[in-house]
Amino acid sequence: MFSKACEYGIKASIFIAINSAEGKRVSPKAIAKEIASPEAFTAKILQALVKNGVINSVKGAHGGFEINKNEIATVKLSQIVNAIDGDKIYSNCGLGLHTCDEIHPCPVHHKFKIVKDELRDMLENTTLEELAQNIKSGASFLKM
Repeated sequence: MFSKACEYGIKASIFIAINSAEGKRVSPKAIAKEIASPEAFTAKILQALVKNGVINSVKGAHGGFEINKNEIATVKLSQIVNAIDGDKIYSNCGLGLHTCDEIHPCPVHHKFKIVKDELRDMLENTTLEELAQNIKSGASFLKM
């Protein structure tokens, strides 16, 4: 459903949120290792997240990536998806047709629209804080 870059972006953001809540910044190398992503690819993803205001980059000896503690609760999953994949996840045809809309629907258009609307609702109502807390409590995990 999400691109590989977006999957890594979500995982990286959660990892950064967990560390930021504890007052720690994390290096690109540590992030890449934690999310099992190539370092160069991770760096590009992190740049997109910084550019879109999802995470912060701090240069220097004690630098790394972080999210302001008071913003972890306000960062929505939709912001990460939009930063990496844009909003095409909400508008693309379920069958990959170039022209698919209410006037010229594909065979799954109306049913897939319901799924896309529910996905948008979930992404817009899920915060990094919620996901980070699930990891910390052991209710969910980032890697096997």
